[in-house]
Amino acid sequence: MELLNDMALFVEVVKAKGFRSAADALGMPNSTLSRRIGALEKAIGLRLLHRTTRRIELTEAGQLYFERCKRIVDEARLAHEQLGELLAEPSGVLRASFPVDFAVIYLTPLIVEFANRHPKLTFDFELTSRRVDLVSEPFDVAIRIGESADSQLVARRLATFRNHLYASPRYLERSGEPREPDDLTRHQCLSVQRVAAWTLHDGAREVEVPVGGRFVVNSVGMNRQLAVHDAGIIQMPEEVVADDVAAGRLRRVLPGWEGTPVPVYAMTETRLLPAKTQIFIEFLHEHFAQA
Repeated sequence: MELLNDMALFVEVVKAKGFRSAADALGMPNSTLSRRIGALEKAIGLRLLHRTTRRIELTEAGQLYFERCKRIVDEARLAHEQLGELLAEPSGVLRASFPVDFAVIYLTPLIVEFANRHPKLTFDFELTSRRVDLVSEPFDVAIRIGESADSQLVARRLATFRNHLYASPRYLERSGEPREPDDLTRHQCLSVQRVAAWTLHDGAREVEVPVGGRFVVNSVGMNRQLAVHDAGIIQMPEEVVADDVAAGRLRRVLPGWEGTPVPVYAMTETRLLPAKTQIFIEFLHEHFAQA
């Protein structure tokens, strides 16, 4: 049992990237924590950490040991939590990272509904364009739009949004309405990233159209507002602009053509998830499936 406890302490030290931060999080003296890890290394017969005055680094043996220990510690934590959750409503703090505009425009009413269903949960959300580090930062889940290149994380696809083209009625009156994809070369095309072309398809054909414009903005929300205020044509999931379309502020352009579909993922650091995280991911998945 002492070995299991020391394994858990070792995992916390690695995740915190240092003894002092881990000791503060664990509520124990730094000297005690250092002594316990030293005793663990002595029992194993291998050095697990390179220690400097500023930080710690894993040895090759330490990296292997960390990967194994972390799975064991996660399994033990999950077993403990799941037994408790058989008797009680999930509680605690759900920490999540969301893309800024997607959270503000689309997720907020869903989160309120979820919170109403689970009154014992509290929430700590970070809205950011950066891809948070789910290993070293204290997040339970990150919602991400687009494909992820991080093969170390667990990705669950929640939805795939269809991308359509939209513009304001006044912009189309002023600049003319495109009838074919090639007509976009003569229009102001608003992109979230700096791209030279849009790929469009009508089910049977796929074309790549050179596009450009005066604005390149790394914000879905601002691009949406630019289009509403007659600045050009946007390519965006219909879910994001539904209110503007319903109110007549935006209108579908080239209705027979679509852009590249956009996947939405729930990213976690492990498959061993506490009930609060599992329930939240399932809630979003069910909503997107119905939508």
